[in-house]
Amino acid sequence: MEYQNLLYAEDQRIALITINRPDKMNALNHDTLVELKHAVLTANGSGAVDVIIITGSGEKAFVAGADIAELAAQNAVRGQQFALFGQDVYNAIEQSSKPVIAAVNGFALGGGCELSLACHIRIAAENARFGQPEVNLGVIPGYGGTQRLARVIGLGRATEMILTGDMIDAQEAHRIGLANKVADKGEALNAAREMAAKIIAKGQVAIRLSLEALRCVPQMGLREGLATEAALFGIVCGTEDFTEGTAAFLEKRHPDFKGT
Repeated sequence: MEYQNLLYAEDQRIALITINRPDKMNALNHDTLVELKHAVLTANGSGAVDVIIITGSGEKAFVAGADIAELAAQNAVRGQQFALFGQDVYNAIEQSSKPVIAAVNGFALGGGCELSLACHIRIAAENARFGQPEVNLGVIPGYGGTQRLARVIGLGRATEMILTGDMIDAQEAHRIGLANKVADKGEALNAAREMAAKIIAKGQVAIRLSLEALRCVPQMGLREGLATEAALFGIVCGTEDFTEGTAAFLEKRHPDFKGT
């Protein structure tokens, strides 16, 4: 696919996906969402990629929300399909077998906040602003905001953010667990690359299976989740990476993981 609304590049085991609509504050329209899903699936299928980073072009906005012109055209029937389509794209990100890091370099509002929530890790520049302001438009979050935000920061705080439509800054996002880390202005992408490098240095089979186990948390009870964890633990103990990792530890050297 030839991308019109985003940039895609692979380098040093990282796939960098940049939402590139600076004149629209990187707002997400239908075509951009189609490209975003394609890019994420491409990165997942690439043997040259271990970590995915999603960011926005410029320093003003990660993603300032959905395209309001498209949103305004919805009715009761089309609106449900509008939401389901966006949810499908974000589900593809959340279910990625490779870690996805959001480098939030500015406003992450509405669909932008929801996009960051679909990522596994969020790094925010100090000028980042998060919010679910949909109620200001007489609508509710539709791309997973009511569900993922509550799971990440708790029901009470999520309820306040969604019902007031208020924005929070990067430091508050970090305090309540919405952002994993705060970077200096203009440094969110570099901080995301640094974290990606740490992840890339680990055993990639273990990384993938860890993500698989973590995805079970909101879907399973503790007993079922523990059983899944044990099964995945057994699988990883049969890999070459496990043999290499434990041997390297005992021999006091750095492991040479092969991803097998």
